[in-house]
Amino acid sequence: MNQNQHSDYFLFFCLVASIIIVYFIIQPFLTPLILAAVFAFLFQPIYGKFLFVTRERPSLSAFITTIIAIILVILPIAFVGTLILKESTGLYQTFMGGDRNDLVTAIEEILNQARVILPIPETFELDIGQYVKQWLEILVQHLGGIFSSFAKIFLSAFVFLTAFYFLLKDGRKLKDYLVDLSPLNDKDDDLIVRSLQSAVSATVKGNLTIGLIQGILTGIGFTIFGVPDPVLWGSVAAITALIPGIGTALVITPAIIFLFLTGNTFDGMGLLVWGFTAVGLVDNFLGPKLVGRGMKLHPLAVFLAVLGGLAFFGPLGFLLGPLFMSVCLALVDIYFSLKIRNNKII
Repeated sequence: MNQNQHSDYFLFFCLVASIIIVYFIIQPFLTPLILAAVFAFLFQPIYGKFLFVTRERPSLSAFITTIIAIILVILPIAFVGTLILKESTGLYQTFMGGDRNDLVTAIEEILNQARVILPIPETFELDIGQYVKQWLEILVQHLGGIFSSFAKIFLSAFVFLTAFYFLLKDGRKLKDYLVDLSPLNDKDDDLIVRSLQSAVSATVKGNLTIGLIQGILTGIGFTIFGVPDPVLWGSVAAITALIPGIGTALVITPAIIFLFLTGNTFDGMGLLVWGFTAVGLVDNFLGPKLVGRGMKLHPLAVFLAVLGGLAFFGPLGFLLGPLFMSVCLALVDIYFSLKIRNNKII
């Protein structure tokens, strides 16, 4: 082994060691950094318009766009997250006291009636209350950990906004730097970047946006027609909206039956109409416009990615799970396309 080989191995060892150390340094901030990259991409059109208005002043344009992001993203998430934590904590304490939420009781009654109609074995038990209790416990633990420490909230928000600002301002330079580092051809790197951008855009603007809109409309309908804990159940509806063929009906239907069983016939009819119009038609009208021609994930893949993301990342897994799923599938497509092309060349 000559001196040059010793130098190469030593350099490689130092490189790997430094990468590992850097990973552990930034690991506590990976989630806000990933979110900053996602939202920096989504806010690029707004940044571009301000760049034109300010006559090519990147710092000022990025600062204005950051202020808009605070108003449109940070403040609503903090407000809704606080409401969800409050309602889920109250409902969890109710379950711990041995009581049942009225809506959960209605769901259990529906399942009991289904046993009479459907051939469900007697040995099959489905304790909805227990599942809701476990889900609430996980939700309270994650949200409580996020909102319990002001210093943690402030630090994560500061990292997100700082990274968001510089990714807007210098994102193109960072992209060019990574392309230069890549051993692939520049056109292959551009293909990867375009595919990842398409995947992120389609995922966020498509399935997740539709789910959020349907969840918001469900929460509004529950508030109007007197269903308890509307913010909490609206957040559940945003997740169930991703289930193929069922969607928000998994939450709205028991709520309608609950209203009828409690004698609120007028509210039940109103929520039924609301579910068909304001919630049910969102996917048909907004879906094609929001998703566009970007890379589309199958609804089942999105649903599994959301559930897995929630289990792995916590509440932010609602966004990060589908994003990582779409990025992975995009890289798989790119890998096989490059492999086929290289084989043809050979």
